[in-house]
Amino acid sequence: MADITPEILKDLAPTGALRAAINQGNGVMVQRDPAGGRPKGITIELADELGRRLGVPVELVLFDSAGEVFAALKDQSWDVAFLAIEPVRAAEIEFTSPYVLIEGAYMVRRDSPLKETGDVDRPGVRIAVGKNSAYDLYLSRTIKNAEIVRAETGGGQASIDLFFEQGLEVAAGVRQPLVEYAKTDPNVRVMDRAFMAIQQAMGTPKGRLAGVAYLKSFIEERKAAGFVADALRRTNQPDARVAPPSANQTSS
Repeated sequence: MADITPEILKDLAPTGALRAAINQGNGVMVQRDPAGGRPKGITIELADELGRRLGVPVELVLFDSAGEVFAALKDQSWDVAFLAIEPVRAAEIEFTSPYVLIEGAYMVRRDSPLKETGDVDRPGVRIAVGKNSAYDLYLSRTIKNAEIVRAETGGGQASIDLFFEQGLEVAAGVRQPLVEYAKTDPNVRVMDRAFMAIQQAMGTPKGRLAGVAYLKSFIEERKAAGFVADALRRTNQPDARVAPPSANQTSS
């Protein structure tokens, strides 16, 4: 890894602490503490390790959805974030390569005539999504015929709730929470094939070039060292996959 320079510290910890935006709506990446304490998860472990290397304290800035994290950019309330890479976000955020890949999946009623992901984009089909989530942004670009219905909060449970409240045909979201819900309800099923691969990465506000260069090396080194895989195992996320090494980035 590169030495910590004043420019890196200015980009990643301008207040003297590393302010890490945490999306608590993504249960694969972060797990809430039922008692209201500090959350756990791979994003927390990465933030703590980054803070240790920078030699600064870590301040977790907690949000309930990725959309809220992105909206908070204008308030300059965080220095690093853990989000899925999306073109809309990349216009304002400097991203690393992905460190984890998770699947976006569809949940439908057990007796739905929709069998495969390709069946969903047709007139008369309404898809529940969390507003400004990665899958909302993806579907907004790719869906041509179906209707997207957005829950105001972007957490995974929000799309499930909306699916039932409005009697919609499809709920879209991260596969793991949909599968966990389907285990409790025999009236629904999750389609086997993913409709998208969600690339989870670290990011920092646009223009912080020294900071993002360090983050890119940090992520590549953490993947290669097995840190990411170990964190996924520790937090019981066997269906999330460590992203492959980036062809354009190497640890230094």
